[in-house]
Amino acid sequence: MHFELIAKTFKGLEPVLANELRALGAGDIREQRRAVAFTGDMRMLYRANYCLRTASRVLVPIDTFQAHDADTVYEKAKHIDWSLFMSSDTSFTIDATVYSDTFRHSRYVTYRVKDAITDYWREKAGIRPSVQLTAPDLYINVHIADTQVTVSLDSSGESLHKRGYRVANTEAPISEALAAGLIMLTGWHGQSDFYDPMCGSGTLPIEAALIAQNIPPGIFRKQFAFERWHDFQKDIFEEITSDDSQEHDFTHHIYGSDAGYYAIQAAERNIKQAGVHKNISLRQIRIQELRDIHADKALVMLNPPYGERLAQNKDVLQLYADIGSCLKHQFQGATAWIISANEDALKHIGLKPSKRIPLLNGELPCHFNKYELFAGKRTERK
Repeated sequence: MHFELIAKTFKGLEPVLANELRALGAGDIREQRRAVAFTGDMRMLYRANYCLRTASRVLVPIDTFQAHDADTVYEKAKHIDWSLFMSSDTSFTIDATVYSDTFRHSRYVTYRVKDAITDYWREKAGIRPSVQLTAPDLYINVHIADTQVTVSLDSSGESLHKRGYRVANTEAPISEALAAGLIMLTGWHGQSDFYDPMCGSGTLPIEAALIAQNIPPGIFRKQFAFERWHDFQKDIFEEITSDDSQEHDFTHHIYGSDAGYYAIQAAERNIKQAGVHKNISLRQIRIQELRDIHADKALVMLNPPYGERLAQNKDVLQLYADIGSCLKHQFQGATAWIISANEDALKHIGLKPSKRIPLLNGELPCHFNKYELFAGKRTERK
């Protein structure tokens, strides 16, 4: 039986996620705001959670209705037949997202839906199920857009960007799902070498290695929320997780470097945890000191500091100028992509982007810029 599903993602990655779903064989794919709606059966639900690189969670809508106040949300939620999805001893948690002038407080919406569910079971069975914020049996999502309320089961639980391989962090690491999305936006799938000269804790190189070998990102996860559903089909899920027929060898190499000793140490730990250490070489070195790089036709990708704090601005502008100089002189013949929220700093790169893609990193508006690093002068190239 096929049913409606919604995969959530980052703003700007909706087309990438839609393409991922097409590759999985999902039906009726429709791009939405920070999400892609599609249809599928339970097998598709499991595969989406296990295989999607750019999704943060996969939702199963169970009711949609109009409401102009929280009391109506309560009444409508209470009339849902919750016995189809849980029992009176099922622990649950609720996450609410609100884009509305009518409903201004997502926490209050959460409280009212929680009251509706507990009152439903109190009247039906004389028992109130418990709300459990950590590792509940059932994750419930409430999404309000203006006056339209959608109540869904969250089949993922913990966000899918938390792959499970990150055992060490640096300051403000990029999300794994966003990192994968950036790489997929470039069209790179392992057809050349990959360089990240400011790799931090190694997220971009690791995601590149997984993409290049077509290793599903869910392979590291300990559990998905759907595994605790009463209708979980374990045999189907085990069939999906044991199938490695789509994985393949990577014949090029990935290079990561960073100025920080602790960043490289963190990257080494994460790369080893992900099992891709054979594909990635790491080096502690400042980007200003890189020399003799053989990067013809390679993909270069950077997520440099954005310098949100005013005191950092002067240093950050110089850093971006140094990045531009390094790209021009050391990465000739390659294609570079840089994501940053600092428009002024991007201008100091000293190169004209051939493409600019607006994105969000968290809640920070960013540009993902493409630079063609020609060998010789640009006029000669033309």
